[in-house]
Amino acid sequence: MDIDKLRIKTQRINDILEDEFGIPERTDDEKPLDTLIHTILSQNTNDVNSGKAYDRLIERYASWDEVLNADVDDIADTIKIGGLAKQKSIRIKHLLGWIKENYGQLNIDFICDMDTRDAIELFTKLNGIGLKTISVTLCFACKKEVFPVDTHIFRVSKRLDLIPSSSTPDKAHEIMGKLCPLGKAFSLHVNMITFGRNICHAQNPECKICPLIDYCIVWQDFINK
Repeated sequence: MDIDKLRIKTQRINDILEDEFGIPERTDDEKPLDTLIHTILSQNTNDVNSGKAYDRLIERYASWDEVLNADVDDIADTIKIGGLAKQKSIRIKHLLGWIKENYGQLNIDFICDMDTRDAIELFTKLNGIGLKTISVTLCFACKKEVFPVDTHIFRVSKRLDLIPSSSTPDKAHEIMGKLCPLGKAFSLHVNMITFGRNICHAQNPECKICPLIDYCIVWQDFINK
């Protein structure tokens, strides 16, 4: 299928998901550094536990400067509910130290004024910050037209034949960024995650209630057997 047909298909998928789940609302008070650290905490865990880890972090420490100056083991103990606590605490300390050293204060609001590609290139050089992590930050906190691909979207995109079955996560970001309808990066991202969590599960997807069943190649393979 050529790129133009895939874009039309993606537009239809977006429209169906918005009919099903609505158009998600943005919050206006997200700070890039807060979002970035929250996204680091979300790596390899679910939203409930990453949310609790983040809440405990900001409850224990009054500022990111306090986190920077804290012992890494104390940070790990604070965020342990989110999993991989030692690894994430080291990543967060390294990130905060790098920001402080290079920019003088723990504030990265400037990335919202950067060219998207430059911001991605800058932050993905840091250990523990991959394409998804910085893309989420740019999409949510900076309201950039960046389409982040998480595990749910990666799975769903393959089943809907938007990306090749052999695609890597980084390649999926590239492809989905080209396919996402203009102005719909946030909406499609949020709704595809909702769809993946509630209907198109990794195991035992609820195909009988799937609004996108006509686009699913897994379902087509099943009924054609």
